[in-house]
Amino acid sequence: MAEEEATSNTSLILAQRRTTRKDPLDNYNHYTGGWNISNRHYIASVVFTAVPFFVVAAVWFVIFGLSLSFICLCYCCCPREPYGYSRLAYALSLIFLVLFTLAAIVGCVLLYTAQGKFHGSTTNTLKSLVSQADFTAENLRNVSDYLDAAQKIGVEAVFLPADVQKNIDEVQMKINSSAADLSSKTKKNSETIKDVIDAMRRDLVILAAVMLFLAFLGFLFSIFGLQGLVYFLVIVGWILVAGTFILCGVFLFLHNVVADTCVAMDEWVQNPTAHTALDEILPCVDNATAQETLFRTRDVTHQLANLLGNIVSNVTNRNLPPAAGPLYYNQSGPLMPPLCNPFNNDLTNRSCADGEVSLDKAAEDLGGEF
Repeated sequence: MAEEEATSNTSLILAQRRTTRKDPLDNYNHYTGGWNISNRHYIASVVFTAVPFFVVAAVWFVIFGLSLSFICLCYCCCPREPYGYSRLAYALSLIFLVLFTLAAIVGCVLLYTAQGKFHGSTTNTLKSLVSQADFTAENLRNVSDYLDAAQKIGVEAVFLPADVQKNIDEVQMKINSSAADLSSKTKKNSETIKDVIDAMRRDLVILAAVMLFLAFLGFLFSIFGLQGLVYFLVIVGWILVAGTFILCGVFLFLHNVVADTCVAMDEWVQNPTAHTALDEILPCVDNATAQETLFRTRDVTHQLANLLGNIVSNVTNRNLPPAAGPLYYNQSGPLMPPLCNPFNNDLTNRSCADGEVSLDKAAEDLGGEF
């Protein structure tokens, strides 16, 4: 028992190797705390991986803005008489216009496809977390049902002692409370994460649709020579491109978080009893309740084995006369073998002696005798 408790109290840093990144909040030292979405240093280290996109967005916004301002200044302060262009210049302009429009369309399609894959992977990860929580909660409820069934077991009006039944009631309340708490917290956390994922998907889809629409409008306006509308679309496109780079940074940030989560879950599955940062999303049963449940299940098993063993040795195998009433049992065949109790009186493990029937075979070997 002490060894199991010590094992369950160990802590595990999840995805430590993968999450070792520079932390801007810690003088750019490497973050070594592992996966933990509630740790601001972990979040800062992941956000730092997306900084190149944010820098590109800022550089684009500033340089293109300055260029537009310079062009507008020159146009207003130094007006020139309009003059025509050669056919080659018009042809090249049309070719570049078509190529840029096609590039914009391809970019929008790639953006839409990428967000679909990202949404699918994050949703599957979230479903895996919820599924694991539901599986754990169902196991807790099954343990409660098993204890309830054991509480009602009796042979010829002989049942478990009253104090044991009372202890079963108490531990059942704790188990059911832990199962309900696990389900409710997991549901709340999953809904919060799902809202963020859905919002990110919506924004990316809207951005792809708007950019595709503007690319199409820009192409039409350029073909028909609507310069005023083209200039307006240039300004809108300038802002949208900057927003696209920012969303790409957010996309990379979420991608790294999801990848870290997958690695963390894999390590957690291999070490389910260790305390990890995943406990905040997938809360574990507190150690006291787990230890009490283990103790009570051992105690109930021990008491049931004693109860059935006493019936076998003191009633079934004694061949009492019919006058014994409910204790009479027509023992005309060979004596029933004794039942093996898997635990000693101190609830430590006990090996079955020769001739004893183990509990896992009791229903097969002794079931037809009662």
